[in-house]
Formats: sequence, C-alpha cells, structure tokens
Amino acid sequence: MRDECPEPPGRRRELPPLELARGVLAGDRALLGRAMTLVESASPRHRERARELLEILAPRAGGAIRVGITGVPGAGKSMLIDALGSRLTTRGQRVAVLAVDPSSGLSGGSILGDKTRMDRLAADERAFIRPSPSAGSLGGVASRTRELMLLCEAAGFDVVFVETVGVGQSETVVAEMVDCFLLVMLVGGGDELQGIKRGIMELADLVAINKADGPNTQHAAVEQRAWTSALRLLRGASKDSVPRVLTCSALEERGLEELWNGVLEHRHRLEMKGLLAKKRRQQLLSWMWRSVEEGLLTRFRAHSGVAELRAELESEVSSGRMLPSVAAEELLRAFGGKES
Repeated sequence: MRDECPEPPGRRRELPPLELARGVLAGDRALLGRAMTLVESASPRHRERARELLEILAPRAGGAIRVGITGVPGAGKSMLIDALGSRLTTRGQRVAVLAVDPSSGLSGGSILGDKTRMDRLAADERAFIRPSPSAGSLGGVASRTRELMLLCEAAGFDVVFVETVGVGQSETVVAEMVDCFLLVMLVGGGDELQGIKRGIMELADLVAINKADGPNTQHAAVEQRAWTSALRLLRGASKDSVPRVLTCSALEERGLEELWNGVLEHRHRLEMKGLLAKKRRQQLLSWMWRSVEEGLLTRFRAHSGVAELRAELESEVSSGRMLPSVAAEELLRAFGGKES
C-alpha cells in the first residue's frame, strides 16, 4: 500500500522514539510513515530523535532481500517493479519500494510519479511504497535511503526494492546498499551499449532487457546476446564474474519468474561463498563514511568563517578574477581556523 507521505512531525503530537519503534515493529503503516518522515527531516531536533529510533530498530533489521534497480529513462523500471512485486505479494511476501524521484535543480520539487506508476502495489496491503525526492543527492538515491531501508526491514518486509532516478547521476552508490544490483534496459535502445556508463556495467549483478514483447521479442533475443558478449569482454572470462542477461516484459508479465530466480541465485552464490555477510559489513562502513562526508559538508556550509567569505569568493570566481581552486583553499582555510 502506498505511503501517503504523512505531514511533518511538528504538526502532530511528537511520539517518543520508543513508541514509534514499537509501532514499526508491529507493522503499523501510519507509524512507519511517521518514522520515515522523522528520519528524513533535516531539523537538528528531529535528527536526535531519529538517531534514537534507528538505534532501537537496528538489531531487528537486515533480514530482507535488498534489490537496487536502475536503468535508462523509459526502460520501464516502475512497471517492472509493479509486476514483479505483485507476483511476490501473491505468494505471501511483503514488499517495500523506496522510489527515488528526480528533484528539480531549480525549485527542489519532485515529480513523485511512482505513486501513479505502480497501481497494483499501491493498492496492495502487503506492499508499501515510499516516494522520496533525491533533492540533489548523488548516486540516484535520497540522502536517507539507507535509513528508510532499515525501517522497512524492522517492519518485517521480506523484499526491499530501491528504484533509482535513472542512469546518469553517479548511480553506482546504490550498489553500496543492496544485495543485487539490477540494470534495466529496453529493446531497441540503439547506442545504449556505447553510451551507458562503464562503471554501472561493471557493478551490475543482473541485466534485464525489458519490453521484450510483440514485435520486439526477436530483437530482444539479439540484444541479449550482444549484452552478454559485451559484459564478457568487460568483466572477464570467469562465468561467475559475468552477470546474467535476461529478457522480460512487464506489460505481458513474461520472464518475471526467471528474473526473480536470477536475483535469488545471485544472493545464494554470495551466501555460499561467505560474501553476503562481507558485503553487508562493507555497506555499513560505506554508510558511515558517507554520513561523515554529509555531516562535514553541512558543518562547512554553516561555519561562520565560510559564510563570511562565500559571497565574496563566489563573485571573484564567477568573474574570472580568481581560480576556483584558490577560492576553495581560502574557504577550507577559513573552515580550519578557529570559530568566531
């Protein structure tokens, strides 16, 4: 069921972190939504409460299958998630979708279109969709996606899909938080093999060529072979190092079973080799250091010395009177000095 994006915590009675945590663990959708809103808040007061909430719930997280889904615009990622997720819920599994929408670079607004593109999951009691604006975050994910994933796992969801905004915004960050990274392409993409970022091809655990239906079915088979050959050249001759390339149709719901089996097989291989636990540990460290980077940038921008110099140095740089690197050194020097 779609999360209705509850209003900010300040407009209602603020629940203690322990009460929120109990609601999340009990599967209360309203309280899960409120917990997510709290976690996404930038307010210092809310951040402290969010930290307490996450510390309570962290021991109950980690049990879900985490799948990151990225792909070129128009590849049908949302429709694919809707069809695949609905198939899983009919088997009794609970599915959460963290759908990150592109934010406007000018207004900061977000399309939040996934609420309308996943009709079946939005009406499914076993599913939960949380759309979040990327708000300029690199990696195609919102800044609190990791925290939202933790909440979903603590709430008992069996599968968590992270749908990213699409290839082109340093999407490799999503690989740092999921078990399986699925790259979705579409039939007849033309120059996609040449145009898609090499880094994403190197990180993909599974490739799905979507919209392989009707007259596109034969074309999809040809592109499947082309993708397999390209990935074999890129990733080496080892069978395990080359991701499977599958064809599917979210519209006709064909190939979905094989696609999900591909996700499960990849995760099983990781478990058998002891790599899943190692990957999860690395993800926790990555989360820590990205939080450090985010915190440093926030403190840097709020620093009084930096604030005093910012406008002047921006003017100098934009007019060409000062090199950007020189201005950066000046700002870093101000940040490193004693606070006034």
